[in-house]
Amino acid sequence: MLTDVVKVLACPLCGADLVVGDRTLRCRAGHGFDIARQGYVNLLPGNARTGTADTPEMVRSREAFLGAGHFAGLADVLAERAGAVLAPDACVLDAGAGTGYYLARLLDRAPTATGLAIDVSKHSLRRAARAHPRIGAVVADLWKPLPVRTAAAEAIINVFAPRNGAEFHRVLAPGGMLYVVTPTARHLGRLIPDLGLLKVDDRKRERTEQALRDHFVLDGAEDHEAEVRLRHDEVVTLVGMGPSAHHLAPGELQARLAELPDPVPVPLSVTISAYRPHSRGGRPGPR
Repeated sequence: MLTDVVKVLACPLCGADLVVGDRTLRCRAGHGFDIARQGYVNLLPGNARTGTADTPEMVRSREAFLGAGHFAGLADVLAERAGAVLAPDACVLDAGAGTGYYLARLLDRAPTATGLAIDVSKHSLRRAARAHPRIGAVVADLWKPLPVRTAAAEAIINVFAPRNGAEFHRVLAPGGMLYVVTPTARHLGRLIPDLGLLKVDDRKRERTEQALRDHFVLDGAEDHEAEVRLRHDEVVTLVGMGPSAHHLAPGELQARLAELPDPVPVPLSVTISAYRPHSRGGRPGPR
């Protein structure tokens, strides 16, 4: 609920603390933000654009696919790694939370922690706000300054989502950890060429480290590998939850899918990278 996380939020217009009012969040300068009936609050500035936000169709596909448990193993590993470093009453920020699936699994393992789900899609956050009783859901753009107080989060998880190294560093408490999940080149296997899906960058992990290096140092990384057997309808759902859905002509997916066995074995291959923040004074010297 928003009442659980309002202590870590900041007004996106002036940076002041926010308090919960009658269906609103409000700061001392008088800026107010309505709380939607679904439980989330929109803290985007009035001129913000949400062209890259997940659509209702993508959100429905993601909720169905994750709800079927295909990524449960990954969610459990991530929850175990991130949960092990949490102090009592910690706040976990899920940056690019989507439906809140991974954050909810983590909170199940951390009974005194609270979760802040941030995403640019209000459609996703309608689900995230209900994914766990200790989640507060906020619409915000990860590429912009986050409406979060400095050093307010003890951990950040970032699963298949944009990464803003400077802002992640600012809002992460000293001693906190950032956990980033990225696909490897093996992710989805033959579905990529056979269905004409967007290919994962072979240097994805290297580019992620380069993007974060000014603010974080890699503490460790591990690959998580699994294989699932998906019916054709489940493959359609999988494709529909990502950007590849916008790159296929109508009917092309079904035509390509008809050439594959039903069910089809699909590898799920990701890297879980743990990062420690550099000191507030800058990057550390040589060890």
